[in-house]
Amino acid sequence: MASLFGLGRDAKTFRPRKSTPVGSKGLTLKRHIEATLGSGNIREAVQLPPGEDLNEWLAVNTVDFYNAISVLFGTLEEFCTVKTCPVMSAGPKYEYLWADSVKVKKPTRLSAPEYINNLFDWIESQMDDSRIFPQQYGIPFPPNFMDVVRTMFKRLFRVYAHIYHTHFRSICSLGEEAHLNTCFKHFMYFTQAFNLVDSKELVPLQELIDQMVS
Repeated sequence: MASLFGLGRDAKTFRPRKSTPVGSKGLTLKRHIEATLGSGNIREAVQLPPGEDLNEWLAVNTVDFYNAISVLFGTLEEFCTVKTCPVMSAGPKYEYLWADSVKVKKPTRLSAPEYINNLFDWIESQMDDSRIFPQQYGIPFPPNFMDVVRTMFKRLFRVYAHIYHTHFRSICSLGEEAHLNTCFKHFMYFTQAFNLVDSKELVPLQELIDQMVS
């Protein structure tokens, strides 16, 4: 069976896509995203539609951004291993430690695939919790929802940083560089529009960001 990007990879490599939250309202917002992205104006596509709730907009887009990066990372499974990437890093100057305040309370050094898989498990657990990501329109989001989203985006940025610094050659060999760049550009426009990642966290890819989102 042919797979995404025509790589001939087994479908088990990829995590199941997370579904759009907040019911039919979420689907309406998702259609808006697809329509505005189709226009080619990413800066416009990330803006909160007039009259819509900010938390609902953040929720729908967060699920989409998570799905995009999880699929991209799935294509790198054979390249990003405990042996090739014994630490989660973005070049020689930046190393990321894992903690989720529940299962792992003390920041811990992990290999890149272990860090990223722990991150994806944590994100999915948050998205599956209806107290954090309501599945029905009209149910209020928690008061700390923006903090949850900002933590997700900070950590998802680290996955992009690791991919660009460590696996860009593999991305090119798979013919995925245009897709990666498009996903990251969309991610950064959204991040900047809603101030979701502190500037100090962006430093490992600042030069690339300046070129893409100037």
